[in-house]
This record gives sequence, C-alpha cells and structure tokens, in this order.
Amino acid sequence: MFRLIVVLVVLAVASSQVLLANREKYEALFFEHVQKFQLSFSSGRDFVSRLEIFAARVDEIETHNAQPGASYKMGLNQFSHLTAAEFQDAVHLGSLRPPYLRKNAPMIHEAPLDMSSVPASVDWVSAGAVTPVKNQGNCGSCWSFSTTGSLEGIYYIKNKNLQSFSEQDMVSCDNTDSGCNGGWMDTAFTWVQGKGGLPLETTYPYTSGTTGASGTCDKSKTTIFPGSAPTGFVDVQANSVNALMSAVAQQPVSIAIQADQASFQTYSSGVLTAKCGQQLDHGVLVTGYGTLNGVDYWQVKNSWGSSWGYVKHTYARTYTHDMTRPTLSCDETKLTKLIILTRTLHSNILHTQHVRLHLD
Repeated sequence: MFRLIVVLVVLAVASSQVLLANREKYEALFFEHVQKFQLSFSSGRDFVSRLEIFAARVDEIETHNAQPGASYKMGLNQFSHLTAAEFQDAVHLGSLRPPYLRKNAPMIHEAPLDMSSVPASVDWVSAGAVTPVKNQGNCGSCWSFSTTGSLEGIYYIKNKNLQSFSEQDMVSCDNTDSGCNGGWMDTAFTWVQGKGGLPLETTYPYTSGTTGASGTCDKSKTTIFPGSAPTGFVDVQANSVNALMSAVAQQPVSIAIQADQASFQTYSSGVLTAKCGQQLDHGVLVTGYGTLNGVDYWQVKNSWGSSWGYVKHTYARTYTHDMTRPTLSCDETKLTKLIILTRTLHSNILHTQHVRLHLD
C-alpha cells in the first residue's frame, strides 16, 4: 500500500513546477526527512503538499547558502515541511505577552562605570554551567526552559555542580503563569522563590511536550532540590549593551525575543542577521557573547531540541546574532537584530532577568 501511494505521489509531483526540475533530489531528501522525524500523512494529497513545501524550503536554503559572505547558514530541520504559519503554531509562539514586562523585578542591574573588568568574551557552555539542550515540544512552555536555564547556571556557578531542574513543575503547578499557553520568566522566578525552589528533572520529568497539555500538578513529584531557590532577581538596564554584557559575564541570563521570523525556521549555523521584531513571543537563555569573524554576537540556548540550530558545542545547541548596528530603532528593514539584538538594546525588544540564588 505504501509503495502504491508513493508511485501515485511521484506521478502527481511530476506536474508541479516547484518539483519538476530536480524531482529526484527533492524526493530523496524528503523521504530521508520523513524517516528522520517519523512523519505521517493524512492522504496522498497531504503528502504531495508537504513535499512541495519541503522542496520550496530546499530551494530557499540553497539560494541563501550560495550567497557570498553570508554570516549564517540555513539548513533542514524538523520544521522544513511546514508553512510559516504552521511553524509558528508548532513552537507555540506568542502564547502569552504580559503587558508589564518589568513589574516584578525590585532592582535594576546597571552597566558598570568601568568596563575594564568585564571580559571580552564569555562562554558558559564551555565553562560547564549549561545543561544539554532541551525540547519544549508541543507546548508553549519556553518561559519555563528559560527560567530553569538561569537557575541551573547560577546554581553551577555557586556549587560547581550542574543540575537539571524541572520545567514540568512550573508548567503544571505554577498558577501565576499559564503552562502550555505561555508564561513569563519574572513571574516564574517569583513563584520559584516563594515555594523554596524546584525539583530536579529526574524527580518531575517533562511530559507536556508530548501530551501538549499543562497537566495536573503531581504533588508527589514536587520535592524541592536544596539550594535551587533564588533569593531574588533583577532586570538588566534597558538600552545598555554594557549592562547586559556585565550581567552575562556573571551568569547565564534569561531573555525574551520575537522568534516568529522566517529565518528562525531555517537557521542552522553562524551569526544570524535578519529583520528584528518588537513583539516578544519566545523565552530563551543568553549563555555568552564574543566575536566571530569580526562580528560581535550573543550566544543563546534555545528549547527546540537538538535538530534545530548549530552544534557549536558538543552538548548544547546555540545560535548567535549580529549585534554591531549602533541604533535604538527597530523600524529599519535592514536592522540586524532578529534572534539576539545588536550591541544596542531596546526595552520593547529584549527583556532580561539576572538571577541570584541563596548563599546557604
């Protein structure tokens, strides 16, 4: 039956202008894609539609990667058979955008007057303070992964012991956020502080990525890991690259960005340069900064699994972004601020938290 469907599909594809020129190449790549990500289709028509979308994505990737001097590469991943709208839905972008981004932070981390003590580059992944990349799956829980990333980082810096904290505890039990329907790192930090910490990932494993639901809080799995609660958190000063650099020099930092851009769907490696956005819809973690081929960048850990992005390090997928344009405006179409900002920050684009843990 499967072979018969394949034959029918191939015949149908032959009539498509998108696939006509390089049909065999597209088909070979698509079948590899289907097997790798265990895809299924509702009908032969659905199969053909997905193949056509995939073929167009291949053309887009090859055209971009052939450009001389491109600062980043595109590549195939688990989203390559999806339309732009389907991609945004698949990663649950824009689930919740709280109106007051900085309402919970009692203090602001400001830029130091003297930047001479701030290192030129920082890499918390290489330092051992970042857990392997995780996958939020079919759940709008990016906010919880950004939160655990900050807490895991500062816990390691204090104790020299890397632990993976539970996102599921926040997704299912944090009644100040909205689980798979979105949340915010500020309220999550406050909630974790109030309850005295988080359980380990092994104690309360993440399941919402598979079920697509926040689930009911399982009190039997909420045993708090000692020392995992923050004493508090501060927001990083708006419009100050030096403030964010000095914060990241101390620990990984939670940020919010607009990730519903086309280049997010196909990003593979390098310093990402693309149009920026001011509609915050995705929480991630800044794990360092530096300069690559003369371009300054922020290094960021995402939560879309190991099939997305560039393996800069053997156990964490990161992406980088051009931060060279000295402008505060985000109205220019040429502004290179998509994934991470340039070395100038805008309070409506990037929101950060700098977290402190108990010292005892």
